[in-house]
Amino acid sequence: MQQLKTLGILGGTFDPIHYGHIAAAECARDAFQLDRIILVPSARPPHKDMDGVLDSHHRYEMVQLAAQDNAHFEVSSLELERQGLSYTVETVASCLQIYPGAEIFFILGVDALLLINTWKDLDRLVNLCKFIIVTRPGYYLNQNEDRFREVPASLWEKALNLPIPALFISSSDIRTRVAEGKTIKYLLPPAVEKYIRENNLYRNGDENHD
Repeated sequence: MQQLKTLGILGGTFDPIHYGHIAAAECARDAFQLDRIILVPSARPPHKDMDGVLDSHHRYEMVQLAAQDNAHFEVSSLELERQGLSYTVETVASCLQIYPGAEIFFILGVDALLLINTWKDLDRLVNLCKFIIVTRPGYYLNQNEDRFREVPASLWEKALNLPIPALFISSSDIRTRVAEGKTIKYLLPPAVEKYIRENNLYRNGDENHD
């Protein structure tokens, strides 16, 4: 197994993956000189209603297509193969077993940060990794904002703020645009756009899910 010194992890439903996701991953890799970025499609995240979420094999395939032209990206099926709910602490712990000695940076957005106090074994997670909080350009992450009052001080000590472009792109908007017959070009990689079109995804609720 290759010895990595630094490893970034970006998890998500990726329904579908888009340029906002991969821009966050690449900007984090570049800003903090990470050896590799692991993209982890979620299977059963405890804070998300999975009713209506595209079948995991389609989401996994789209992530593979989005990552194929970046030698620093790797796609992991860890959460898809694991039974039960998908907990970040277990994913990070598994990555540490696969890459012993690596320093792990978990990449997340502000919306996830606002919910982090509800995550499983948060104290253990904080001990396992650092956190890269991606924000829109021009936004300064201020831990004294009232909405962050539930975020523990121990996490702030290991948090790094990274403004990135492309955060205004959203998976929900892409799904809506497909359903309405609107263009999604330049919102996601061409290979993912082609996959969505060829598999007739997001056209209607009955045909899009296995």
